[in-house]
Amino acid sequence: MDALHPQPKAIEFAAKVIKKGGLVAFPTETVYGLGANALDPAATRKIFEAKHRPADNPLIVHIAQLRQLKTLTKMVPERVQDKLARKLWPGPVTFLLFKSQLVPDVVSGNTDKVAIRMPAHPVALALIRKAGVPIAAPSANTSTRPSPTKATHVLEDLKGRIDVILDGGDAFFGVESTIIDCTSNPYTLLRPGAFTLEELRKQLGGEKIRVPETVRQAKQTKVALVPGMKYRHYAPKKPLYLIKRENLAESPELFQDPQIGVLCSQELYQQHYNGKTPKNVIVLGSEEDLYGVAKNLFDSLRKLDTLNVKFGIIQSFAEKGIGFAIMNRIKKAASPPGTRRN
Repeated sequence: MDALHPQPKAIEFAAKVIKKGGLVAFPTETVYGLGANALDPAATRKIFEAKHRPADNPLIVHIAQLRQLKTLTKMVPERVQDKLARKLWPGPVTFLLFKSQLVPDVVSGNTDKVAIRMPAHPVALALIRKAGVPIAAPSANTSTRPSPTKATHVLEDLKGRIDVILDGGDAFFGVESTIIDCTSNPYTLLRPGAFTLEELRKQLGGEKIRVPETVRQAKQTKVALVPGMKYRHYAPKKPLYLIKRENLAESPELFQDPQIGVLCSQELYQQHYNGKTPKNVIVLGSEEDLYGVAKNLFDSLRKLDTLNVKFGIIQSFAEKGIGFAIMNRIKKAASPPGTRRN
């Protein structure tokens, strides 16, 4: 399917599946989502079953019209609607708000809040509009695995467990949406994502946004208000270890060890290139284009599992702009420091 020109018949078929309580994997500008009717508790439970997802890990509700925001929440603060939603939607930003009685507890992880966003992808928007209901959708992968940025990733993880996959090509950004808790004062960043913290602050006129230490360090929390907070995410099957960029730059021997898979920038690859193309090196992209690195990250983590190596190492990136989201995903995917590598 052409990502910019959704096929009406495919959208209509997928929308009917949603209406009947089925599961549809669909592309968004961030990653592929696994969708069900957000207002149907039985349908949304199927998402948890298909993904092997813990029941207290909430879902994000996707909408296609701003008016749907009011039906899903108790109240929409004026500054959320006018300063953020009207300016940033459709786009890769999710707002956490107090939910209305319309939102089932299974969707919100039995909390009184719900995460909502309007995706900026023609296929996603066409599906939501045709289905006529908001669509609850986490990433379309098995829980703990790297998020899917291609339809083939969805098939790899969920074949035989879902009803439809809409193939819209590669996701645009490659990392999930930014999540902001709009029920707190000041607003709180719960997950860095494709829309940067710097951009959010600019939209809010320099207004403060709190960034908890658990978010800065990509630590798990005891309670999950939104996806990505409580449980391990994004991990390849093989152990993965995070190494500071400067340390990897000074360790050319790691690139030559056939037992180690190396995930690095184009710059580090060129620095250690010795005339041969090592089969154990996966280039993430250029450090001058971190959006490109973000787009390639999850696909590269999946590629690590296809290499004949014992474990992987991945370099660090500057935690500015989208680099903050990249490092959040890498830290969550990596094995804890001090674990054995053999």
